[in-house]
Amino acid sequence: MEKQSISRRDFIKTMAATAAGAAAISVLPGAKGAAGAKVLAAEALSYTPGTYSAVAKGIGSVVTVTMTFDETSITDVQIDVSGETAGIGADIGDEMVQAILSSQSCDVDAVSGATVTSEAVKQAAANCISQASGISVTVSSEEEEAAEWLGEAPEIAESDITEELETEVLVVGCGSGGWIAAMTAAEEGAKVLVVEKRESPTGPREDIGAINSSLQLASFEEYPEFEIDKIEAMQDIVRYGGGYVDSNLIRCWEDNSGELVDWLTELLESTGNWYMSLEGGIGNTDDPGRDKAYATGHSPHTTDDAPEGTTLNTTFQAHCDELGVEWKLSTALIRLEQDSAGKVTGIIAQDQNDEHYIRITATKGVIMCTGGYATNTQMMKALQPQTLDMKINYTLGSTCDGSGIKAMLWAGAALDPTHASMMFNRCCCLPTETAGYETTGRWFWFGEQPFLKVNLNGERFCNESGPYEFMLHSMCMQPNHTYCDIFDANNEQYAEQFDEVGCCRLFAFPNGALSNMTYDYVWSSVETLIEDGYVQKADTLEELAEKLNIPADTFVATVERYNELCAAGVDEDYGKEAHRLTPVDTAPFYGVRTGAWHLTTLNGCRINTDMQVIREDGTAIEGLYATGDCTGGFFSQTYPNLFTGLACGRTMTFGRRAAKIVAAL
Repeated sequence: MEKQSISRRDFIKTMAATAAGAAAISVLPGAKGAAGAKVLAAEALSYTPGTYSAVAKGIGSVVTVTMTFDETSITDVQIDVSGETAGIGADIGDEMVQAILSSQSCDVDAVSGATVTSEAVKQAAANCISQASGISVTVSSEEEEAAEWLGEAPEIAESDITEELETEVLVVGCGSGGWIAAMTAAEEGAKVLVVEKRESPTGPREDIGAINSSLQLASFEEYPEFEIDKIEAMQDIVRYGGGYVDSNLIRCWEDNSGELVDWLTELLESTGNWYMSLEGGIGNTDDPGRDKAYATGHSPHTTDDAPEGTTLNTTFQAHCDELGVEWKLSTALIRLEQDSAGKVTGIIAQDQNDEHYIRITATKGVIMCTGGYATNTQMMKALQPQTLDMKINYTLGSTCDGSGIKAMLWAGAALDPTHASMMFNRCCCLPTETAGYETTGRWFWFGEQPFLKVNLNGERFCNESGPYEFMLHSMCMQPNHTYCDIFDANNEQYAEQFDEVGCCRLFAFPNGALSNMTYDYVWSSVETLIEDGYVQKADTLEELAEKLNIPADTFVATVERYNELCAAGVDEDYGKEAHRLTPVDTAPFYGVRTGAWHLTTLNGCRINTDMQVIREDGTAIEGLYATGDCTGGFFSQTYPNLFTGLACGRTMTFGRRAAKIVAAL
């Protein structure tokens, strides 16, 4: 049967993916053999016996594959992925070796969560087969792979299930949402089991968005501008999402997030090792810009007396231990289990050490906290390919592979109609490279400062001030979806003058709260990037243009025009605020090619305000609850980062609400 293609729109309409036939290797045009013919399996080829090697670019290194052939088969495979991300891509070598040998093909399944590294292995293996066979071969097309991202729920034989467990509340995945759900459910008196596929839980994010926490309410007398109109805030979030959001979920966060932060503040401060602060800043209210900022961010900080090694993970773990929370680590979700009426009764999981299968029954409910699909390139290609064009690969970020979303879809859940991601303009590449998921670059925290930004033609193209993703989406409309950050010797003065909010602020907030990163720390990283050839430093604008590989004449004219606007204090071209119009006129000058740091995806399975996962018709799937990046309805198109900590606050608030509801059953 020929492979069938299905578009993203078709998938969302039908909620079904087409499985495809077995064309494993395609002959490239011009190769020896019939142009365009299909080779069904590697054993259909003949080889010149010997050992052949090839390389391909992974996420953080060059992957090497060495294959040995006799006249009719692949007899040995050696794979070097040691330079890839520890615990992810660096661990897939043995699995890929076995897959290639058993299938006698380069067109094998990618390892979940390590898609980029898997693709590099497959490409290098195809190269080896080409060398040995004399026929140029390649793995399946991106379109074919993207069309098959969902697949079907795995069938696990009863005889293969060798362990059975029972709990009341089952939390699947432990990060920002899972920690909160587990602690809350246990505090409510439920028996709780947490299943996490990693060897240890993921650390929660530390910018927590909320409205009307006690800290926020107490600030109003001194800082009345911090007060938030809930209706205005809700309408702004709806606007960011282009209307593709559930306003009731936004209201649910607004009404419950303050209590979440109060509970968390009490929990942390009771240890004597932590204090919570309100990130009190909404920008320059005397010179407001196009986009309003909200003082929603809360961040925990360790006290001076906190023991060395104190983290949120260690603190949360101690609290879970006190409450009797049970754990199954290094245990991966395989599928949800349902009874004849469709109620979710538990999960089938697999121990990642000895690979035995486990049935876990949850008598009250399952809370999915499994995250998004940022590391699943196949899902990304199908659901938001434009994000892949904008991102530059960097090893820091989500490790989630969409397995929880797929499990919920197999159980009948509805999927968001549009995509969403959390992206930051915090990644850079070399001046010979452009953005895109196949480019591996470096972290560039300075990138969110609203300095002058030009495209690869040397032209300014938008208002550099505003939500991070507005800048990145504007970048996506430019040549090679890449731009250059431009700043000069006065950058420290200007960075303070910008009066930024949220995690990109490099100086203390107006109310004294600490910033996530200090200017000195960030500038030290810029100096390292200069040494490593990423950030370019020059004595003249012409020299800087040459180092960035952009047209010097156009670039110099652009800077001159920008400096004129800065001197006038009015941005007649794009409307940037006057206090963020800072000239580029003092050597040395700096520039760097910039793209997106993709932290996580934000679209997923639909939920209602009781955190129940719902079907297309809006009915709830009994026994199934969810929070965090595996859920939908809250974000679309653009992450509204001027609501500091909104994603984490949403995840924690809904995790707590789900746990209270399930524990009470």
